[in-house]
Amino acid sequence: MSQSVVTMTELVLPHHTNTLGNLLGGQLMHWIDICAALAAQKHSSRTCVTASVDKIDFHHPVKLGEIVTLIASVNRVFTTSMEVGVKVHTESYIQGTKTHSNSAYLTFVGVDGAGKPVPAFPVIPETDEEKRRYDEALVRRDARLSARKTLS
Repeated sequence: MSQSVVTMTELVLPHHTNTLGNLLGGQLMHWIDICAALAAQKHSSRTCVTASVDKIDFHHPVKLGEIVTLIASVNRVFTTSMEVGVKVHTESYIQGTKTHSNSAYLTFVGVDGAGKPVPAFPVIPETDEEKRRYDEALVRRDARLSARKTLS
């Protein structure tokens, strides 16, 4: 799992903010999708496409001038899909603060040259934290599949 980790750092500039001076939610979602896609591609050595965005929690507003660090890694691989978790921290160098501001779970699928899904390499959780994320990914997947079945 640790080999799929991708870290991105962004500076919140005026064109990233709303009228309150807070980072636009859509901008953060864009950064989350890119970071997660890179982790999926790093893990699978393939082009990966977003299949779903499970959940994005906005815990704290992110302000103009703050530094946003996104850390993504593959939590679990199923047949052709993989869950990627992204943790977002914001930091103010001026105030000397660092805050966990957001979390997200996305599902990606690796595809071949024709855009068809292909099986992905399994992940091997090693640490207690990785094992927890691995187990929780299955619970989230079961919930997604159950919700899909209910809607059908």
